[in-house]
Order: sequence, then structure tokens, then C-alpha cells
Amino acid sequence: MRKNSINLNGITVTYNDNGKGKPIVLLHGFCGSKGYWDNLITTLSEHYRVIALDLPGHGESANLEETGTIEDIADHIKDVLDYLHISQVTMFGHSLGGYITLAFAEKYSQMVNGFSLIHSTAFPDTEEAKKGREAGVEKVKQEGITTFIDGLIPKLFSPDNVEKNKNEIKTAKEIGYTTTPQGAMKTLIAMKNRPDRNHVLESAAIPVLLIAGEKDQIIPPEKTFSVDKSTIKHVLLKDSGHMSMYENPSELIHQMFEFLNTLKY
Repeated sequence: MRKNSINLNGITVTYNDNGKGKPIVLLHGFCGSKGYWDNLITTLSEHYRVIALDLPGHGESANLEETGTIEDIADHIKDVLDYLHISQVTMFGHSLGGYITLAFAEKYSQMVNGFSLIHSTAFPDTEEAKKGREAGVEKVKQEGITTFIDGLIPKLFSPDNVEKNKNEIKTAKEIGYTTTPQGAMKTLIAMKNRPDRNHVLESAAIPVLLIAGEKDQIIPPEKTFSVDKSTIKHVLLKDSGHMSMYENPSELIHQMFEFLNTLKY
């Protein structure tokens, strides 16, 4: 992977930039990194220019200085793309990355020719989920990032896949440990406070791909498939939890290519 680091508005941003052609952007989930996409980048970059970023406070990227909202992170992604002189992208967002993708598509619609939510949702947090985010902040604060990650990562995989994917779970944990405590806590609050963005799906005039895992314990399929219209494709991955890039990478990449092949440039 071709790793790059830039200093953008005083913030270190680390990203992979591989391949040539039409640009696609891959945004990872909470306590992940650009490394989540390693199984896919080699194949995708044979046909596209693939940008995979470490989100603020994750991987090797620094925290944003301001309090931080999902909208702030979307603005940050825009700044990175401007730096790279990229004016239009196809964006794929996993979980947290999907929340950012929706915010980006809402604010910078002219820069997106299609987008995908992978194990994500346009719904806001329920009151119960908001309490869970607050409990997560306290856990990081009191027990540290390592304990938090050890509790989080196995839940992201289908219970049926925990033994089969034990090496991938280990890899995902190692990625998670690189998240800064401040980055994790800021992002938990940003996710807690995000608004309902189903209107972005409802009004989208561009193709949208919604991918859900049948055995996802974090975001069930009905939360992903919240809008049904002709420009939106629903894909259910039957043997996946929340982490299809590890649990079923071949089917995930197949669906991504099928979607990319339908786009107009």
C-alpha cells in the first residue's frame, strides 16, 4: 500500500493512495483505520484510484482540534480531497464512515457521483444507543482504549464467524489499539449527536448502494435498508456480521464493482 501523510490545517492526515483512474474514497468504521480495506484495495486499484483515509484520531491521523461533529469530519474529508485536487468521487463508508458519507453527500453533493453505506444507517441513535455512547466514553476514560477495544471488536463479527475469523479479529483489535483515547471519545459523542439523514437517501439523484450483514449485531439490515427507491440498491450479505471486509471480502468487492460499473462519469 502506498502510504502518504500530509499536514492539513495543522492536523496530520494519513492515507493510502493506490491505482489510477476514477477516484473512489473508502471511509472506515469506528476504532478502525485505512487498514480495514487492505483485503480490497489491491483488486480495486487495478481499475480505480483508491483513497483510503485514517479518520481523525484513528490509525495514524491526529485528532481534530475542535470538539468534532460528523459534519466537521465531512468538512475534513473535503479538505483532503481539495488538497489532492479531486473534484468528484464515489464514496464507500463503513459504519461510522457511512455517517460521514451521508453528511458529505448532503453538503457536497456536486462532488459525489454515487455512494454506498456498508453496515451503516441513515437513522440517528436511539435514546438507548445514546446512553451506550456515553457509557463508552466513561469506559475509555476509566479503563483505557485497550480494554474498550477488547470488548468492542468481537461484537462486530457474526457469532457464527468468531472462531473462523479469529485471526481477523486479532488484526481488527490491533488496528483498534491505535485509536487515541481522545479520538475514540470525541467520535462517540459525534455519533451520539448525529441527526437523522434519511432525507439524504430519499432525495439522492445519484446511485446509492446499501449493504447490510444478515447477522449484524450492531446495525441490523432494517436500519440500513431505510429507504426504497429505484436509484437505491439493497444488498444483504447472508454470512456476515458488521465486518464483511473480513467476513466475506469476495462478495463485498463483487458488489462494489457491480455498483461502480453502473456509474456515469
